[in-house]
Amino acid sequence: MSPQPYIVGIAGGSASGKTTISNKLAAQLAPLRSVHVFHMDTYFKKDKPTMLAPITGEQFSDHNHPESFELDQLVADLDALCAQGEHQVIIVEGLMTLHHAPLRERLDLRIFLDAPSDERIVRRMKRSLERGGTYDDIARFFLDSVRFRHQEFVEPSRWHADLVLNGSYPSEKGLRVVAEWILSHSDGTPAP
Repeated sequence: MSPQPYIVGIAGGSASGKTTISNKLAAQLAPLRSVHVFHMDTYFKKDKPTMLAPITGEQFSDHNHPESFELDQLVADLDALCAQGEHQVIIVEGLMTLHHAPLRERLDLRIFLDAPSDERIVRRMKRSLERGGTYDDIARFFLDSVRFRHQEFVEPSRWHADLVLNGSYPSEKGLRVVAEWILSHSDGTPAP
């Protein structure tokens, strides 16, 4: 029977740096471990629920709610990958990584990236403008939707974290410490 992979979960608000940190961590581990990264954004439902903004009453497609993701499918895919025994480290990153209990229970290390909302909105603005969004639409969506869902689902999940990292200025030293921890707790035998 193959040893179980070491599973790391990375959560945090929208544009807190989850994908960046996950990819950097995977790159640090890759020379010594077989690594797979699950990006929760690939599990967005085609038909997302809608929400009414609490202040304006405007209706939005809800991208920041647990029901917006195929979380049961993500957990099933994670379990299937673990059963294959092909990877020594698996990283799962996304908004609901620490919120969704069935996923959270499978994690060996739980990380939350902390970045202030003003910084996250600026990052979102830059990213969305590059994708063709307008300033007004991006700002309205963040202020009327994203920030409320962050307070409702994402921010409370930090209490499940083993470690909170600075998402504003992630340090290379901090990343090395996390990588060393994972290396010391994961199986170093070559993957088949």
